[in-house]
Amino acid sequence: MQYDIVVVGGGPAGLAAAIRLKQLAPETSVCLLEKGSEIGAHILSGAVMDPRALSELFPDWKEKGAPLNVPVSEDRFLFLTETGAFRTPEFLLPACFKNHGNYVISLGNLCRWLGQQAEALGVEVFPGFAATELLFEGNAVKGVATGDMGVGKSGEKTAAYQPGMELHGKYTFFAEGARGQLGRELEARYALREGADAQVYGIGLKELWEVKTANHQPGLVIHTAGWPLKADVYGGSFLYHQENRQVAVGYVVGLGYENPYLSPFEEFQRLKTHPAIRSFLEGGKRISYGARAIAAGGLQSLPRLAFPGGVLIGDEAGFLNASRIKGSHCAIKSGLLAAEAAISALKARRARNELSAYPESFRASWLHEELHRARNFKPWMSKGLYLGSFMVGMDQIVFRGKAPWTLHHGHADHETLKTKDQSKPIGYAKPDGVLTFDRLSSVFVSNTNHNEDQPPHLTLKDPSIPVKVNLAKYAGPESRYCPAQVYEFVDADGGPRLQINAQNCVHCKTCDIKDPTQNIVWVAPEGGGGPNYPNM
Repeated sequence: MQYDIVVVGGGPAGLAAAIRLKQLAPETSVCLLEKGSEIGAHILSGAVMDPRALSELFPDWKEKGAPLNVPVSEDRFLFLTETGAFRTPEFLLPACFKNHGNYVISLGNLCRWLGQQAEALGVEVFPGFAATELLFEGNAVKGVATGDMGVGKSGEKTAAYQPGMELHGKYTFFAEGARGQLGRELEARYALREGADAQVYGIGLKELWEVKTANHQPGLVIHTAGWPLKADVYGGSFLYHQENRQVAVGYVVGLGYENPYLSPFEEFQRLKTHPAIRSFLEGGKRISYGARAIAAGGLQSLPRLAFPGGVLIGDEAGFLNASRIKGSHCAIKSGLLAAEAAISALKARRARNELSAYPESFRASWLHEELHRARNFKPWMSKGLYLGSFMVGMDQIVFRGKAPWTLHHGHADHETLKTKDQSKPIGYAKPDGVLTFDRLSSVFVSNTNHNEDQPPHLTLKDPSIPVKVNLAKYAGPESRYCPAQVYEFVDADGGPRLQINAQNCVHCKTCDIKDPTQNIVWVAPEGGGGPNYPNM
């Protein structure tokens, strides 16, 4: 199938790009592939949204019915101890933590709305199709191929077999989200990371609760730092009051942590027992759960954005402002910039060259300015809670993000684990099933489903490494950093072995990022598989 533009990924970046392409040149043929069962099925975010980029895409988004219904009514930033909470005075809060003019939203619902706008403009949207292969013409990307459907575990064609499709474009936009399979391959082929810092990530875990009316304050935004994580581990929580008595509670843990016994999922469960968090949730009901990786390296970790025949947009590249804990407006803006560059090239009858106008327009945009102001946030916070908080205050309040230095990320996240002999085990309480939960019951409310008779999408370069290296040296960290109980070490006749429960996978990509030996490679499973997030 031949198109002018092929977009891979139905998140805010991909949808915004597709919409802008049709706004600028309605005759342009555009298709968009989404591996989830529907647009929004795999979308998970806090989310507090800055509407700046959305207003550029649709100045009349309110009249069109965009689901931004709850303006932020109050900001609170708390430092937690094990039993107490200290609120940061308003005058000490950097501007990045102030949300006046922003909205508490479901990003999944916004993407569903954007999908409707895209289709109304003539974008061909294909949910349930995973792009799994890059296609080239010479040194240029000429499109992608979707994965075959109905292939059995051993690679045989079943009765349900359907071959994948080739989708060719004059340009291909890659918007798979953090640590996308094709984006990872493109970075290697075109050396896109040459000269950039290593990308660093967090894992974001989120639950959606329906709370008692007395505990609900629409528009209330709470962020916390401190307990239950130790001061040397980057992380913090959010609690956002949405509409309809729903509250989103979540935890972000930086994947550069050192202790292999740390479990981000268990730390999140422990967080909810704190009085400052528990008081909002008691008497309520958890209705959904999910997790995803977040690219948090910022400006100095951005790869080269354009290459022959294609571009990286959104979280595929790493457009997230970690200091503001926001990425959706950045993703949308990157999609707009790429679309505008592509339309200019198509009008000049160019195809599959390098869209150099896209990175040039990014460098001249408010998005670059915003990320430049935030560039030192994550490096400072990686130095510990207390020093990091003080220096971020200096950087943002005193220098207003214009300090005459730029800090860098020294290590990739998989390089930071200490051995089990250098580390102290962490004891976690059993879940009570009311406020705290185990992984399997959590996966159940994520509505995750995969066809079990398909080739494994969690692959090992060397099947012996999990036991010989990861278990022996690091106490098997994959059984703890995975938020969905995909990885388990079980006893077998010949000793312990790694069991991979791929059907539990919520597509967060944490294993691909944090595995200390980089032996695990995540690839897209059969289209339509994975979580089905409602209202996340």
